[in-house]
Amino acid sequence: MSQVNYLKANSGIFEHSYTLIPFELSMAENRLSGKLAVILHADVASSTALVQQDKQLAHERIQDTFRRFSDTIEKYQGQVLELRGDALLAEFEHAYDAVSAALSFQVDHAYYIDRLKDDPRPAVRVGIAMGEVIIADSTVTGAGVVQAQRIEQLANPGGVCITASIHESLSKSMPFDLENLGEQVLKGFDDPVRVYRIELSSGASIPPPHQESQPRSSQKSLQLKAVIAVVVVGIGIAYLFKSTTPMEEAASIERMVFPLPDKPSIAVLPFTNMSEDPKQEYFADGMTEDLITDLSQISGLFVIARNSSFSYKGKPVEIRQVAEELGVRYVLEGSMRRSGGQVRINAQLIDATTGGHIWAERYDGSPENVFALQDKVTRQIVTALKTNLTADELTRQGTKQTDNPEAYDAFLQGWAYYNFGTRANYIKSRPFFEEAIRLDPSYARAHGALAAVYWDAYINEWAFELGILSYDIEPLWQKHLGISMKVPNSLAYILQSKVMLSMGRYEEAALEAQKAVDLDGNDAVAIAGLANALVLAGRPEEGLRLIQNAMRLDPRHPPNYLIILGAAEFGMGRYEEAVLTFQRAAKRNPDNQLPLIYMASSYGHLGNMDKAENIIEMANDLRARLGLNYLSLEKSQGDSSPFQGGIDFPSFGTQSVQERLRVGLSEIPALTWQYLIRSSYNFRWEVPSATEIDIVKAKAFHDKGVVFIDLSDPGIWNKEHIPGAINLPGWRTGKGPWKNLLKQTTLQEVVSKNEEVVFYRCSGSYCGRGEGLSAKAVNWGYKKVFFLVNGTIAWKKAGYPVESNQ
Repeated sequence: MSQVNYLKANSGIFEHSYTLIPFELSMAENRLSGKLAVILHADVASSTALVQQDKQLAHERIQDTFRRFSDTIEKYQGQVLELRGDALLAEFEHAYDAVSAALSFQVDHAYYIDRLKDDPRPAVRVGIAMGEVIIADSTVTGAGVVQAQRIEQLANPGGVCITASIHESLSKSMPFDLENLGEQVLKGFDDPVRVYRIELSSGASIPPPHQESQPRSSQKSLQLKAVIAVVVVGIGIAYLFKSTTPMEEAASIERMVFPLPDKPSIAVLPFTNMSEDPKQEYFADGMTEDLITDLSQISGLFVIARNSSFSYKGKPVEIRQVAEELGVRYVLEGSMRRSGGQVRINAQLIDATTGGHIWAERYDGSPENVFALQDKVTRQIVTALKTNLTADELTRQGTKQTDNPEAYDAFLQGWAYYNFGTRANYIKSRPFFEEAIRLDPSYARAHGALAAVYWDAYINEWAFELGILSYDIEPLWQKHLGISMKVPNSLAYILQSKVMLSMGRYEEAALEAQKAVDLDGNDAVAIAGLANALVLAGRPEEGLRLIQNAMRLDPRHPPNYLIILGAAEFGMGRYEEAVLTFQRAAKRNPDNQLPLIYMASSYGHLGNMDKAENIIEMANDLRARLGLNYLSLEKSQGDSSPFQGGIDFPSFGTQSVQERLRVGLSEIPALTWQYLIRSSYNFRWEVPSATEIDIVKAKAFHDKGVVFIDLSDPGIWNKEHIPGAINLPGWRTGKGPWKNLLKQTTLQEVVSKNEEVVFYRCSGSYCGRGEGLSAKAVNWGYKKVFFLVNGTIAWKKAGYPVESNQ
């Protein structure tokens, strides 16, 4: 059987895709004779299984794979002889070019597979041999062809195998690693053939194509080759500078959400976990984050924060999209495989504005030298972007807070939980941080992370959930923070700044945050922390500039960045801008009352009291759902009063900052109605302009159609109420939802300010007086406000009928 017919017979479901490549005229000389050549044979591993997953998609992806492989072969001065659905045959004049082309393709193809979000994922095997090639009657055969096809079957998916003759033709100085597979008995060959697995050395670049170009065809073809030679030389020079041909759709600078920074800008996408164990996800994420940190400490670079980079994790995105959304020129993507005692990192740097690959590398090592692998990637990026390091940056390069890989691994597992930012995951992170410290007692970052867990437990009062007594938690965070701060690190300084803020020591908090920024000028968290401290210290102009910087570094920033921005605008008297910013903050985090309080004060300064009132009512509704009392300007003295939600003004900053906030809130009715309650004795409060009535007066009001407002919970009102009474609960209890609460807007819908209105409130078998909440109506300007003591109970006791909705 001829080689062509053999290939067709074994192509299975791909037989319909078989193509014979037309040859140049120069090949006519060899139609009836053989010649010695370097032969490359490639096929798709387990192609039948891929087709069973999705026939059409598998066919499209395999076609695309060999189209790209053909382009690479031509770039390295090879010629594709045959191309069919799941295999490719090519010849080269030099072993150097054949091996370089194969490895170049496999590196690029690894990224192609990494970017695929679903199956099938075509993996290619390559065999390279030297031998006779015979062309006869459009048939390609010969010992070299068969031998290349046989050794290709010994290659791993994604791998390359070569014969001893190819090995002997390669320069010993070339950046290739070899694994001797020994003498292999190949079908159809009498003598064993020595076979090697070959791969690119860790951290090495793929060599450029040969600079020689030999004519193969007619004069017309010779002229074409001359043109191609110029292109090849250009490509070779580009490879010398770690640049390859474009592979991605270029990003549009005009479509970028943000203008490009003045210095090289880069986003590092989360590395794909290619390990067989999905639990190694933490390791891939941790290495990505450490790479971001290493790069962000270089002042000559603009590095997008982890928070924004990781927003693309697990999503099918294009490099162009990432660059346009984040406003960067360069994007780094890659994968990590951890198996047994080996770690493999694949990485490629892309210039999104051209779509070109700056470089693509593979780094291999053991978990023990994982830090060295990270440093190689960092240095490669710094070199590619032509960034100069300062003396301090040169000193810090390669400096790690631990040289214990097991401690580092434990830390990464804890950090993966900590990054979720929830109480439950903080608790899960603790044993891993403790294990990292056990393995390396001087590991500053692990001490800082553990201190952060204990600090959150301390300020949020959930030490018990850690199995720690509340009075023991403070010494713990203090201890670990103290150890962490012995080695300068951003995490410890940020936490120390938070501690200072909690004590109202704003200037000291700013100094600690500044230390974190000095260590890492691209750390958006540290910059935001510094901005916050400065705003609270009464320095909003400085804070505004910094928080804008933090938001640019982290375009998909947390909602609290908007609160800091709005507080800075508020502090500068830019109230209209502040309102818009706080609206965005409230929309992104509807369970946070801070933007609502600031927004209400901003409206107060603008003189828009109706909107200010509505915003406070929104905040009160939120607080009620969270089981908190309604807001007031000051705390009430009554232990069981529902009006104890006094705003904690000292937490908003210095005296001048507090005063600005208070002035804007001071005339909002929803915050001042409590002051109409003159006294509280045995819960019998006096409310000027609100009159207590007995059951006789109440019945008279009812008979002439006066509006009765039942302030009870909806469940109580549904069970029984005074006929015709409108249910406007005084405050939310439980989770609701309740559509109608007592607000200025809801009361206005049922009674005007000049009409009489009667309030009463019941709670189960007890009915109170309702005078407290009637103060709200008085404060809203209602002139004829009355309250009925014992409400429904008094009504029934007098023999009057009640209504029920049940």
